[in-house]
Amino acid sequence: MINMRNIFTLLLALSVSVCMGQYASWVGTPHEDEASDAHSVYRQMLKSEDYAGAETHWKKAYELAPAADGKRDYHFMDGAKIYIHKFKNEADAAQKEAHKEMIYKLYSQAIEAYENRDIKPSKCGDDDACYEAKIGSVLAKKGYAMFYHINAPYSENLAVYDQALEKIGNDIEYTFFDPVAAMVVYQFQKGKLDKEQTLGYFQKMEEIAKYNLDNNAKLGDYYDQAWKSAKSKFGPIETELFDCDYFKPSYMKMYQDDPNDMDQLKNIIGLLKKRNCDPSDPFLMDLESKWKTYAAQTNAALQAEFEANNPAVMAKKKYDAGDFAGAIAKYNEAINAETDPSKKAGYLFSRASIEFRKLKEYSKARATAREAAKLRANWGRPFMLIGDMYATSARNCGNAWNQRLAILAAIDKYNYAKSIDPEVASEAATKVSKYRGSMPSQEDGFMQGIKKGDSVKVGCWIGETVKVRYN
Repeated sequence: MINMRNIFTLLLALSVSVCMGQYASWVGTPHEDEASDAHSVYRQMLKSEDYAGAETHWKKAYELAPAADGKRDYHFMDGAKIYIHKFKNEADAAQKEAHKEMIYKLYSQAIEAYENRDIKPSKCGDDDACYEAKIGSVLAKKGYAMFYHINAPYSENLAVYDQALEKIGNDIEYTFFDPVAAMVVYQFQKGKLDKEQTLGYFQKMEEIAKYNLDNNAKLGDYYDQAWKSAKSKFGPIETELFDCDYFKPSYMKMYQDDPNDMDQLKNIIGLLKKRNCDPSDPFLMDLESKWKTYAAQTNAALQAEFEANNPAVMAKKKYDAGDFAGAIAKYNEAINAETDPSKKAGYLFSRASIEFRKLKEYSKARATAREAAKLRANWGRPFMLIGDMYATSARNCGNAWNQRLAILAAIDKYNYAKSIDPEVASEAATKVSKYRGSMPSQEDGFMQGIKKGDSVKVGCWIGETVKVRYN
């Protein structure tokens, strides 16, 4: 349980410091070693995230020397970190509120210490702008804590970031982009910011990102990426904010800088349309005309290259168009170019299917199907196709006896396909059942003088030898 009396005692001590308008350092004081030692101990504990252990030593260091060595704001900023941790892990509402007050108080104390020059960073000297930047940095950290840890009202949170931007401008940390973008979009959607105010935030953030990308060699890329991420948050409201006239001048400059960059040209067309530019706008019409010409030429070249490198795809296209001879020619190209046996088998099967089903070239189709089967082990599909050839052509295969023998040949192929390939087993069983009634009858066999189990050759183009069985 946190002792509330200790919290309010510390708050009172901080308030007294405010009234005095002075934050002492340990330099030259009788307790310099004690304060410095406490400082070193708690700083090390913070690095290992031992917040509970760090708090005791931090309190001593702060009480003895709020301004530390007089050059750094560690005791204010580290205290805020400790109380942010306490705030996040506190369940009691009253204690949570007390922690929040402490956090805000510490940020305020840091700002006052800079304002009063109780903290004098070595690099600042007498440069007022340097102190303003330090204050802006503290405000930015406060804004960050308000958004990510304290869940402060957006209006209050934005006001703190406004102060930070006023103080530090382009040098504000890139971590401000995401929370500010999120809050601005939300406030606009809720009617708490108007279009002009929202655009003002957008433009300011874009200026900061560009400035740092151009001038900040160490962190410029971080600013650029952070702004790109935050900028996307404006997507849901961009059509309400921006119009064609606002964006067109910058898009025209983008185009004029490199009019032959077709990717950029396409991008500019998309941006103009997204900004609801009139389709009859001369600039937009000129770009679209140029793009259509380029796209037509490029697509024709790409299509020619694609067709040359993908004969199997073109074979399917010709098949769909009813050009079966053309489809076979393309499948032959694919077969000759393919080194993968399984893929080549697939192309051969497709060719066999066309030869059989569309061109009625049964012998050629069977030979092609057999060639496909050799390239892919335990593949039943080619034998199913041959079975279909036999069943389909049976009616035109000699007399009634030979026609029934052709059905036996078909059933043999279905059974064989089922025996080697579980994927076609169900389909094969269905077809066997379908054609069982067309098998020879015992009366037919008696008339032919052939007994069950005799091997008989099927006539016509089939030429298979089957063992006779009766239905």
